[in-house]
Amino acid sequence: MMYEDTLEDVFWKTADSEDLWVCDKLILSSKLGYSCGPTGVDVPKPGWYVVRPCVNALGLGLGTEKIWIEKYTMHLPIGFFWCEWFEGRHLSVDYKYGKQFLCVEGLKSEHTFTKWDKWIKTEDQIPLPKILNTFADRYIYINCEFIGDKLIEVHFRYNEDFENDISEFIPVWEGEKISPPPEYRYIEYPDIHGRIGAYVK
Repeated sequence: MMYEDTLEDVFWKTADSEDLWVCDKLILSSKLGYSCGPTGVDVPKPGWYVVRPCVNALGLGLGTEKIWIEKYTMHLPIGFFWCEWFEGRHLSVDYKYGKQFLCVEGLKSEHTFTKWDKWIKTEDQIPLPKILNTFADRYIYINCEFIGDKLIEVHFRYNEDFENDISEFIPVWEGEKISPPPEYRYIEYPDIHGRIGAYVK
């Protein structure tokens, strides 16, 4: 099967090597002052931590887990990191040359990081985080993911799910019967997690 390059692919193939740190979630978390560290570094106190790959060009929450850690982290996968656990709304915000043009909220069961129940467009206004100001005039698009007011990851692309004035996006998963709710329409929109399409309006 052939795939066309995505905006993320283009970034990784053309970006200045000095800019790649922003796609490493461990480095980003450290620069933002979060309590975090790579596999093998002890956590500061027992508690719940998010554990995920330092770098994941595919995105989509792949490999992410919520794990109770007492102290040691040698059992975690190599190439992963742990970070303090944040609570709050999950917002995905798109910027064009540093100016926001879209914000959507993701709704899901707390037990999954890959299968979202619904995404809805919101009116939230969130300025581009200052740590990214130097990128705003060099990359057309920046996508930021937030938990509450905490920036958790950055992509150099925009959210294609909400093109054509879509305001709500409900994923449809493999094995589910296709039956759009009133006022929604179904579109084919597969991904690597088993999503086959979505109900949109």
